[in-house]
Amino acid sequence: MNHFALPEAFGLLLLPFAFYFFLPKAKGAHGDALRVPFIGDLKNIKNKAEHLHLPFVSNSVLFSLKFIYLFLIWTLLTLAAARPQFVGEPHRLKAENRDIMLVIDISTSMLQPDFSAANRRIDRLTAVKAVVGSFVEKRTEDRLGLILFGTHAYLQAPLTFDKQAVSNILFNADAGMAGNSTSIGDALGLALKNLRDEKNKENKVIILLSDGENNDGSLSMAQAISLAEKEKIKVYTIGVGAEASFLGSLFSLQNNELDEKSLKELAQKTKGNYYRATDLDSLASIYQKIDALEPQSNEGTVIQERKELFYIPLVCALILALLLLFAPRSVLR
Repeated sequence: MNHFALPEAFGLLLLPFAFYFFLPKAKGAHGDALRVPFIGDLKNIKNKAEHLHLPFVSNSVLFSLKFIYLFLIWTLLTLAAARPQFVGEPHRLKAENRDIMLVIDISTSMLQPDFSAANRRIDRLTAVKAVVGSFVEKRTEDRLGLILFGTHAYLQAPLTFDKQAVSNILFNADAGMAGNSTSIGDALGLALKNLRDEKNKENKVIILLSDGENNDGSLSMAQAISLAEKEKIKVYTIGVGAEASFLGSLFSLQNNELDEKSLKELAQKTKGNYYRATDLDSLASIYQKIDALEPQSNEGTVIQERKELFYIPLVCALILALLLLFAPRSVLR
């Protein structure tokens, strides 16, 4: 099926005629001349018309060979401006997806090495990167966003289908790059702000992961919880850290006490769930459970194959213009 994306461009076809009939002639050193140069020299139109014995041709007839040639070029350029397209049959994609905002704590306490993998100790952030990275890779229809927080909360990736970009940003994050303390309230507020303008709130999800308590920032946990409840966006919270670790006395890292009470309240008031990850297996299991959440159905998106064809008349116009440029002056008189 052929289609013109800008059919109103065909109005440009009348432009040469409008210039010719409505603009006054310009006076110059060589006598009268039209203001529009491409209409060209009509000096011998009358004689040619009489020679062809066309009674309907008046003194202002524009049927000279040069005019026809130039008008053909103008027509091709107008055709290109109208953007001809080939449009295929419409197809509706059935989609079931969610908008998921990942909110991850990268304060210095996330360097606590109380997780293990392959019989060796790893810090909490390394474990989170591995598990969340796998979770991100499994998203096929979901849009993902990423917020990293410590003393301050930063939107690292707005909602996007580019899961590779989200993974790269996450794996390049270092503990402490957003500050040493923990601003859970500010991070949650930033996530809610970025989801607020979405029309359909039924499929909006926030997954918030932290190993500490809200000890910094402008929003308290009570304020953040109240705000989340009003927005009616489901929040899943994950508390990270071993129940007790003898390694805590061996490292001089900041180790905030996990505020499970607030995380549980946040999940409960937004109809989400709270999970506790004490090791790598439990953390992986949590994201598998969230992955299994039933996505919200939508009506799908109608797509049509579109192929731009404007280049065909454009190339033809350029070829004719080049022929005119190199043609002898007497050919098109």
